[in-house]
Amino acid sequence: MKQILSDTTTRLRSLYSRHQKAFPILSFIAGFAWDSWTLNRIDRLSDNLILLAYILCAGLLIVINHLYTFKKVRHPIWDKFAPYLSDARQFFFGGLFSSYVVFYFKSAALTKNWLFVLFLLVLLVSNEFIKDRLQALKIQIYYFYLALFSFFIFFLPVVFKTLSTWFFIASGLLSGGFTLGMVLFLGHKTESDLYPWLKQFIRPLGIFYLLFNLLYFMNIIPPVPLSLKHAGIYHSVKKEGTRYRLTLSDKPWYQFYKTYDDPFYYTQKDCVYCFSAVFAPTDLHTRIYHRWQWYNPFTEQWEASDNLSYAIHGGRERGYRGYTYKKHLRSGDWRVDILNDQDQILGRVSFQAVKDTLDNRRMHTIYR
Repeated sequence: MKQILSDTTTRLRSLYSRHQKAFPILSFIAGFAWDSWTLNRIDRLSDNLILLAYILCAGLLIVINHLYTFKKVRHPIWDKFAPYLSDARQFFFGGLFSSYVVFYFKSAALTKNWLFVLFLLVLLVSNEFIKDRLQALKIQIYYFYLALFSFFIFFLPVVFKTLSTWFFIASGLLSGGFTLGMVLFLGHKTESDLYPWLKQFIRPLGIFYLLFNLLYFMNIIPPVPLSLKHAGIYHSVKKEGTRYRLTLSDKPWYQFYKTYDDPFYYTQKDCVYCFSAVFAPTDLHTRIYHRWQWYNPFTEQWEASDNLSYAIHGGRERGYRGYTYKKHLRSGDWRVDILNDQDQILGRVSFQAVKDTLDNRRMHTIYR
């Protein structure tokens, strides 16, 4: 048995030596694919506890590594494991930002939301492939703050079962408090003058905080922990038991990919329905708004038509379902923005309304 283990270890070392350059890329792809597959719910307790453990471990490794560098911790065990501290810290940061990319991507609705997802992706990739530049304590502290801030943005609403701008503000303040606490502890252990030591971190962290607030109020940060699972335009929506029956007009075979009516052919007596399914964490109560807008070709502006809403109760895997409808439709281009009560856009449905003289258009139904 020992011989088998020894031979296996030798083969693995040989394999690693031959393909050492490819391993970081392969591990990065495998890790990201694993997170995309396993991280299904942003409110799952086990996932959030793992992320919280990653944050604690990353912070602890930053502290240990800095104290070891200044020879403030002395023990044979640290001498043995010191060469691996940076790799371990890289692993935990990689796990955090990989998870954040998955969660924030699922909530990203508009092109501008992707800018924040891209920012998280840049942090993830830089953590994996420019490790040497991340050895500076300042960079590690900034990474820790961003990881903590990105976590609290969705974790606080999950814990308190409600949405609020104050939770976002509190997320940044809590993250800054914990981060500066760690900086203060390190300065107390390694620096003779705390004020200049602390000052060099306060300004950059303050800039990050203000920048995140700017992105939030510009609707660039995706509206986590909510995410839009489905939205569409239909001729009728009716609830039958636990399902919703959606009616839409028949499409040519080559438009198999269309799951709702666009263009929407209507007669004078028809109503148009917007159906949406929004995922929210378990027991979270809020309202979802459908903002109907019509494009005025003369002014070349979108004009508000209706702002309708319905209440949701979080917990359903495929999203809490609801709908609004509109009478007296006008021909032309329409869009319906799906928003939360913080006025953050979860998604958008666009369609063209075409007045139809026929009243016998063929329809079919789907269930959700």
